[in-house]
Amino acid sequence: MDNNGNKKVSKEEFVQGLMETGLEMSTKEAEETFGRFDTDKSGNISLDELIKQIRPPMSESRRDIVKKVFKKFDKTGDGVITIDDIRSVYSVNSHPLYMSGEETAEKVMNRFLANFEVDGTADGRVTLEEFMNFYSGISVSIDNDCYFDLMMRQAYKM
Repeated sequence: MDNNGNKKVSKEEFVQGLMETGLEMSTKEAEETFGRFDTDKSGNISLDELIKQIRPPMSESRRDIVKKVFKKFDKTGDGVITIDDIRSVYSVNSHPLYMSGEETAEKVMNRFLANFEVDGTADGRVTLEEFMNFYSGISVSIDNDCYFDLMMRQAYKM
């Protein structure tokens, strides 16, 4: 549907794309559907917005382990993970870029936190929602709840 190649789908591209599939839907219905995908109300649907809307929700057991990991990181208990929170639970000593001297410990930790930030907006503060969204994306590629739980526990020494 991304006819102009800008890595986003405009309302016009979306409506046209739906019509080209042969889906019987009025223009109004197509525009309403577009609105459900355009969660940031930018007038375009990004790949992240599309994926977040079509992926299945995580099971309660997966959500629980993700919350436990978040709480482990959130040392201050304020509902936000910052570099200060992760200093005592995330060691950069074995990180290749730190070991080679290419990056400082602070830079490596910022890069780690940036993995969880939404839409490339890295403010050094990760909310539970951002953390949950990150692991929701990983969750869809893991079929078994027990394996997901094991992966999280091993990765974060729980």
